[in-house]
Amino acid sequence: MTLDITSEKRLQGNWNYPTRVQFGIGRIEGLPLACKELNMSRPLLVTDAGLATQPFIAAMMAANAAAGLPTALFSEVKSNPTGANIEAGVREFRKGRHDGVIAVGGGSGLDAGKAIALMSGQARPMWDFEDVGDNWLRVNVAGVAPCIAVPTTAGTGSEVGRAAVIVNETTRSKTIVFHPKLLPQIVIADPGLTKGLPQHITAATGMDAFAHNIEAYCVDAYHPMADGVALEGMRLIRDWLPAAFADGANLVARSHMLVASSMGAAAFQKGLGAVHALAHPLGALYDKHHGLLNAILLPYVLARNKPAIQEKMAHLARCLQLPEISFDGVMQWLLDLRRGLKIPHTLAEIGVPDDDAELIGEMALQDPSAGGNPLSLNAAQYAELFLHAVHGKA
Repeated sequence: MTLDITSEKRLQGNWNYPTRVQFGIGRIEGLPLACKELNMSRPLLVTDAGLATQPFIAAMMAANAAAGLPTALFSEVKSNPTGANIEAGVREFRKGRHDGVIAVGGGSGLDAGKAIALMSGQARPMWDFEDVGDNWLRVNVAGVAPCIAVPTTAGTGSEVGRAAVIVNETTRSKTIVFHPKLLPQIVIADPGLTKGLPQHITAATGMDAFAHNIEAYCVDAYHPMADGVALEGMRLIRDWLPAAFADGANLVARSHMLVASSMGAAAFQKGLGAVHALAHPLGALYDKHHGLLNAILLPYVLARNKPAIQEKMAHLARCLQLPEISFDGVMQWLLDLRRGLKIPHTLAEIGVPDDDAELIGEMALQDPSAGGNPLSLNAAQYAELFLHAVHGKA
């Protein structure tokens, strides 16, 4: 019997990849039980300021209270979370004598919640755990609080990631904090929580998920498992992102996109590339939406990497059943997809100036994501690539 992927009722599952995932519409009702399974008695719910007033946040807290789990709310989290946000969250965690974190939101709420859980019992500053070398070994594992992740956008996939991206205000850069214990113990992935997303957020987060999948696929390393996940993630996005954009209440489309988002984050354990190497400094310097930056940067980076990825793009075109089986076929489909989602074509259209090209080139070169790019680029080449994206130069 073939699985009916157009039925909301059939799109349910309990998975253990890469962590324990409870997937399906209505699964948020299991939050109190999930808290108890992780021995939480006084959880701290962490989300961003924009989500804090949403009715489903109040409903989650009320359900926990009814189950004898008093839950406090921390929402001092910016769209690009900062070190100060994490420090404030840790103070709240300790002050309230909390024993676990429920991280709710898109990338900002999830990354902040994960970082607060990590830092709740640490003596070292968070920057000591930057994803460089063996820094992760510095973490006091016993001081990491349990964490449940509840994604509300289909974009970052942070719910299944072992890192948190936090803005270091001193260096004006995004720092990737890494430790295996950052991976939440339980993910409650309820597509119903993504139903109210505005069109422009659906578009930007959906393209974020696509960028994760395609950059992971393009990394020049042997990892067939990640490649397979990434290819299927891109196929789901091809089939369902336009539908989710056109009708925000389409829970079948929302379901498939939520899975594709998690798949992108699972795949990019293989690595990322120049899209993220540029998006990270741009997000830190100009406080722009990460997914939107990725969406704008992607075709410029693919064009720059063309000599190294033509064979992979032809295979991707076959997997996506595009009319032209080539790099150009993928590029034309991508440009058409972006246009249909009303994604701007240039960084200038979202207010990013070209003043700091040299600085951005240097920051991109230093970003950990740069190591996965199929072509090795120097700072000047990153600066040039950035200027192409500002001005729309192919």
